[in-house]
Amino acid sequence: MSDATIEIPPLPPGRFIELDAGGVLLVREVGRKTDPPIILLHGWTATADLNWFTCFEALAEHHRVIAFDHRGHGTGLRTRERFSLEACADDVVEVARALDIDEFVVVGYSMGGAVAQLVWRRHPEAVRGLVLCATASRFTGRRVERLSFLGLTGLAAVARFTPEQARIWVTEQMYLQRKSSEWEPWAVQEASSHDWRMILEAGQSIGAFSSIDWLGEIDAPSSVVITMRDDVVPLERQAELFELIPGARAFRVDGGHDAVVYNADRFVPTLADALASVDARA
Repeated sequence: MSDATIEIPPLPPGRFIELDAGGVLLVREVGRKTDPPIILLHGWTATADLNWFTCFEALAEHHRVIAFDHRGHGTGLRTRERFSLEACADDVVEVARALDIDEFVVVGYSMGGAVAQLVWRRHPEAVRGLVLCATASRFTGRRVERLSFLGLTGLAAVARFTPEQARIWVTEQMYLQRKSSEWEPWAVQEASSHDWRMILEAGQSIGAFSSIDWLGEIDAPSSVVITMRDDVVPLERQAELFELIPGARAFRVDGGHDAVVYNADRFVPTLADALASVDARA
């Protein structure tokens, strides 16, 4: 299928910015610059466009909305360094500085929720509030989960030499398989631009992530959007995250881990409410 026949959902305009740390990054931005800024952080194996295309228009009614791809994902930064969630958190603040934004609400989905937590941990002065969606304070615990992430260790090493094998394995296993017929060609096109070595290393970082020891220190207004039928991030993990953050407020969506796309009619208004709650408390 040629690019000309691929249907793409409406997306905000994008522009390239140069970061002080080095590298050029495509950033999407929509909404009035006078409105409170929010930065959207996507999940593992997705891109900002894939994760948030259902949300951009609604969120831009009351916010200056900014989104970009994490390292190794889509148009995200490429580096010889190993992928780390901490580096992704630092990238968020670099993007904000490049756009002359001193303070913002960070909205993270799944892996992006872990990055959002680290943005507060590493740069609390920049975080006006947190909205954490379909995410957790830790992503492993059960033996089968530990084995799954350990398996990524070997695959990440192999991917440096056989990226096509890694691409096929991840595409078969991960979130991007959950595509509708309408957007499938576009989703495949988006996935084809990943750096699969970095994607697999991101899986290792997710498996090693835990914020349990310091979540109780978060002092920024926080909302937790819980996907009630999630088969990727278990409900009890999402509830644990909510319970550990002081003063957090919970917003529930009847949907699975892909609710942002497949239950957008429920997810998007709930996300808007979660943001409004943070704005009111900030």
